[in-house]
Amino acid sequence: MVVTSKSCGVVDLLENGFDSAGFLKNLTTRPGIYKMLNDRGEIIYIGKAKNLKNRVSSYFKTQTTSVKQQVMVAKVAAIEVTVTHTEGEALLLECQQIKRHKPRYNICLRDDRSFPYIYLSSEHDFPQIAYHRGSKHKKGRYFGPYPSAGAVKESLKLLQRLFPIRQCDEGTYNNRTRPCLQYQIGRCSGPCVGLVEKAQYDLDVQSTVMFLEGKGHLLIDELIVKMEKASILLEFEQAAGFRDQIIKLRSVLEKQFVSGEKGDVDLIACASKGNVACVQVFFIRNGQHLGHKVFFPEMNSEQEVSSIIEAFIPQYYIDKLIPSELIISHELTEKPLLIEFLSKQAKHAVNISANVRSERLKWLQMAMTNAENSLLSKLADKQGMYARFLSLQEELGCKELPKRLECFDISHTQGAQTVASCVVFDREGPVKSAYRRFNIEGITGGDDYAAIHQAVFRRFKRLKQGEHQAPDILFIDGGRGQVNEAQKALAELDINNVMIVGVSKGPDRKPGMEKMILVDHEQPLDIVPSASGLLLIQHIRDEAHRFAITGHRARRGKASNQSVLESIPGLGAKRRQLLLKQFGGLQGITCAGVDALCSVDGISRQLAERIYELFHHQDGDSI
Repeated sequence: MVVTSKSCGVVDLLENGFDSAGFLKNLTTRPGIYKMLNDRGEIIYIGKAKNLKNRVSSYFKTQTTSVKQQVMVAKVAAIEVTVTHTEGEALLLECQQIKRHKPRYNICLRDDRSFPYIYLSSEHDFPQIAYHRGSKHKKGRYFGPYPSAGAVKESLKLLQRLFPIRQCDEGTYNNRTRPCLQYQIGRCSGPCVGLVEKAQYDLDVQSTVMFLEGKGHLLIDELIVKMEKASILLEFEQAAGFRDQIIKLRSVLEKQFVSGEKGDVDLIACASKGNVACVQVFFIRNGQHLGHKVFFPEMNSEQEVSSIIEAFIPQYYIDKLIPSELIISHELTEKPLLIEFLSKQAKHAVNISANVRSERLKWLQMAMTNAENSLLSKLADKQGMYARFLSLQEELGCKELPKRLECFDISHTQGAQTVASCVVFDREGPVKSAYRRFNIEGITGGDDYAAIHQAVFRRFKRLKQGEHQAPDILFIDGGRGQVNEAQKALAELDINNVMIVGVSKGPDRKPGMEKMILVDHEQPLDIVPSASGLLLIQHIRDEAHRFAITGHRARRGKASNQSVLESIPGLGAKRRQLLLKQFGGLQGITCAGVDALCSVDGISRQLAERIYELFHHQDGDSI
């Protein structure tokens, strides 16, 4: 990369703060990177730009910047810029600088360890196969990269069972006088003491290479030919050995082979909540799924998922082998630039795809599910949960650290089959055994205020009867009206020791911009977007919403067994009856995947996807 010039646009902190107007007046319009520094000279943010003047000036236009950007810009005491020839060079330099300095307001990839490989030596008559991590200075072939040391070791164990190639180091191999335990259990052919012919050993090496190159099915075809030939020659013991290898290979390939994939592909899926994000990278090499790796990028504030992926890709691939294609979970705004950057780094064409179908869509959905599950596990971490309770105490001004939280939400369809949910969290996370649902009756359809009043009254009436513990804080998904109804319900039961907090969606209903409605506060309470207590509030609110939606759908399904299916275009009465019989009712259809639905006669994949969408993507939540 050629950097044409460097402008240390370091402007001293003035009496009234950073002189942005003076700095921008002489700033170049060429591409490059910019570093924002605080009054202690620490780099707090690094960015790249196609036009430095336009990009940097955008931070100082208050009408176009977000609250989080305004907080960051308020800390800027100086800005340094480095000019480059192209935007692609700026992207590369930005990645290198972010990895080096790890600024507070950038999305930073923390796990920077090299990936392990399987190494096959080439300078011996009887090559060794082994685990390898680090620089590739030894002569031989390297297969990978693998997502973890565990994945390599598991693959080596598998290869030992299939092809008895030695895995011992040179010192052990050169000093053996009798076969080791690996030979005794059939995991090595004993080349160290001359128990195998070189020709036979070479065949096992070739088979190993074919397997690692993803040519397992060709290898099976070759073994079948050898088995038949041995059988014709009445060498039944050898034929049985080939047969056993074929059975083992088929079993392995069923678990590892990715249908329809021939080359090298990485799948990248991202899930985010608050200022915590999870990125999962699934590795497919030569049509084989080698495993996956989980990353939790370091973020100071909430970011769009597409922005997280855009920041992750160049940092991750800057010093790693790049496959010919990346399949990503979200569309990117800077995809052409990233394709150019990756192709230049890899020295071959690289494609980035987000809209995929068939087998690729299944794998991408699996990666997305894994990312969401890993994120939930991260959020439910006990130590992190305790820290969020501490933050919640500080943000809401509680005298004591809360022990128990409850949250209510309402779900209905145009006022019908209204269901209220109540979820419970303690300092270790969700207490699912304490969750409750309430079928709301006797109110005007769509009256959320009356629904909240009835649900809270019924819940706390049971508390008065000693059925459960009292929460320290009662969260209501709603605004001032819902909070007032909850307060009335508690007053009717003479309960006055529970703090009520309404969680009202902020501008544009964006996460991180919620307003807290308190009974004794006229104005909504703003919580710092980066506070972990806000993340806890979002978590319990979202869990209450999910639990309410699930209950409402179940109630709606019971009320009208076939009316839900009747709304699907192309699904006639005969097919509806066949589906209900095949899956034992509507609940079975609800739990079925697209592939299972396709297995029913007359249900095409397109129709199966429509059925699946009805139960899993309605109202923005899955059952």
